[in-house]
Amino acid sequence: MGVEACSAQRVRSRFVRSLLLLALALALACAAPALAATESTLTIAAVDGAQLPARLLRPDGTGPFPAVVIVHDCSGLGPRSSGAPVRWARELVAQGYVVLMPDSFTPRGFPDGVCTVPGAESRAVNGIVRGRDAHAALAALQALPDVDGRRVGLLGGSHGGWTTLAAMVQPEDTRAPGARSEFAAAIALYPVCGARLGEWSVRREKGNVGPVVEYLGVYRPVAPVLILIGVKDDWTPAEACQKLVEASRAAGFTMDIKVYPDALHSFDSNAPVRYNPQRNNVNSRDGRGATIGGNAEAWADARKQVEQFFRAHLKNG
Repeated sequence: MGVEACSAQRVRSRFVRSLLLLALALALACAAPALAATESTLTIAAVDGAQLPARLLRPDGTGPFPAVVIVHDCSGLGPRSSGAPVRWARELVAQGYVVLMPDSFTPRGFPDGVCTVPGAESRAVNGIVRGRDAHAALAALQALPDVDGRRVGLLGGSHGGWTTLAAMVQPEDTRAPGARSEFAAAIALYPVCGARLGEWSVRREKGNVGPVVEYLGVYRPVAPVLILIGVKDDWTPAEACQKLVEASRAAGFTMDIKVYPDALHSFDSNAPVRYNPQRNNVNSRDGRGATIGGNAEAWADARKQVEQFFRAHLKNG
């Protein structure tokens, strides 16, 4: 092959590689949902007087939009955050929702979260307290002119899942002043189901810690609730959530659950599987130690479940 032919072949090869790289970049750009067109911050007045900073993300357009409050997990929204709230915010904003993410921990003295802080020390930010924060966030969204206040959902994972379940049975007198209605629907990812939630409670092997040995009462949500959880979750076991849903549905409430057979806690991530002996875990016999790890299949399906559930209850209702 002559010099000119070799040179021409190299040019063609570089051109083809450039086209392939451009195609890959375009594919990745289309696959990854964009963040909100606009982002701002709000300060939310909690029922207990705490001033909660919150990120407000809006999609393009003029509204009025449906909206979702995202309540963070035990890692909070600070530098040690798991990143899950922002990942879900990207998904939801791309689907046309206004998203509000309040920080329940930083103003109460836990900027690095409470995943390893003993329960006695972090009681000030338990799921019941944060359920009231969720209602304060609901009131803040309902005050915005570009939000349809009748179509506001709630989503949270882990500690935020506990918060979500608590908020959906929150007594009316604990709601923030100005809240005009309850949440229209809620999704709890790998939540704490083995806690007192309204009329629902459990009895454990050793008082406040250890495996659950008895399920009591009925969980009575004010609107439809979906739970997504993994069979292999040793931090918030799926069995308690299955029992909660069974009792609730038997009593006529709109509840659903999807259990992923190979998923651990925090399956909605790319996190490697790892065990931390310092994590608070009321389901272990000594109250400590839990495993997390991402699961691509469960995460992909969870995105579909969230999109379909909120579309049905916040857009088509």
